[in-house]
Amino acid sequence: MTAYTSEIDDVDAAVSGIMEQLELKGGLLENSIGIVTCYSHFIESGTLKAVCDALPFGIVGSTTLSNATPGSVGNMLMTVLVLTGDDVSFEIGLTEPILSNDENVLREAYESASAKLGRRPSLMLSFVPLLMNVSSDFYVETFTRISGGVPNFGMLSVDHNSDYRESQVICNGEAYLDRYAFVLVSGGITPRFFSSHVFPEKIYREKGVVTASSGNHLQEVNGRPVVDFLLSLGLKKGDDGSIIGINSFPFIVDYNDGTTPILRAVFAQTPEGYAVCGGDIPTGSTLSVGFLDEKEVIATAVATLEDVIASGDFNCAIMCSCIGRYFYLGYNPDGEIDEVRRFMDVTGIPYLFSYSGGELCPVYAIDGGGESTTNRNHNNTFVICTL
Repeated sequence: MTAYTSEIDDVDAAVSGIMEQLELKGGLLENSIGIVTCYSHFIESGTLKAVCDALPFGIVGSTTLSNATPGSVGNMLMTVLVLTGDDVSFEIGLTEPILSNDENVLREAYESASAKLGRRPSLMLSFVPLLMNVSSDFYVETFTRISGGVPNFGMLSVDHNSDYRESQVICNGEAYLDRYAFVLVSGGITPRFFSSHVFPEKIYREKGVVTASSGNHLQEVNGRPVVDFLLSLGLKKGDDGSIIGINSFPFIVDYNDGTTPILRAVFAQTPEGYAVCGGDIPTGSTLSVGFLDEKEVIATAVATLEDVIASGDFNCAIMCSCIGRYFYLGYNPDGEIDEVRRFMDVTGIPYLFSYSGGELCPVYAIDGGGESTTNRNHNNTFVICTL
């Protein structure tokens, strides 16, 4: 079930509107959970807290810049997706404040929630704080190790401010700048995962091998500075020595482990000429360079939605798209959301779409063999989980 409200300051109207849309009386099955995304002002006004208090189940989620559910309009919204079932179980986890790459903080929260769940989860839905001192790859890799490879899908919090200072994770009506909230799901579900890709015609043919990197700092490709590799593709230097328009040229990273390549945003260039990326780029991986603009964002969204619709029956879809894609849309900021509504509203299938500061989504083997997945941190990507 889904609901939404644009009533930021009228708490009573927001609560009654959400409750009426959900029609909860007689509609909930044995176990339920709520996922909420909202403009940060809903937290300040107390409306988020009031809505969460009114709902008879746990709530997790995140702030966002823009979001949508069936029938919603506008971008200053609170959206709610309710998952409910007799043959599924849900357990919420919330970490203590995350101050560094401390595995114990994540382990304690996961093991506590897992013990309450009582059986191995089929899925982990994650809502991740946007922190400057902790990378998303740390979260993905650590939870994969702790959980034994449970598929992990979710989003990094984001907001409408240029410095993202109000990006918060939501858990049971409270909001946090520095905690990771998640839901462990077990039982009768078969999650499927989809992620957008840059079309081949938008990828430079030349590829390179990463020969030196440190975390999210890409240092060398093919044994030479990364700047040399970019210049060899035809990109140009500006007067300050940096690559012109470097943010428009995401890296496509192939881990060479048989899984689907992922996108890495390029944020900046260091004085040493290193590329500062939105996630780790392992040494030994193969690197390509693509191009993104407004047309490409919309085209890749359409292609991904077509894949979802063609995949067969499903009961709901949880969707996240990178805030970087939102900025590429320029004067057409609703272009991607409009495509989501166009494809999904006619199906009658509940969905929740939100912009994110980064995306967590499992990937499959390139050859399509089997259903095993590998958890990944993504940038500049539109990701979808169907249930």
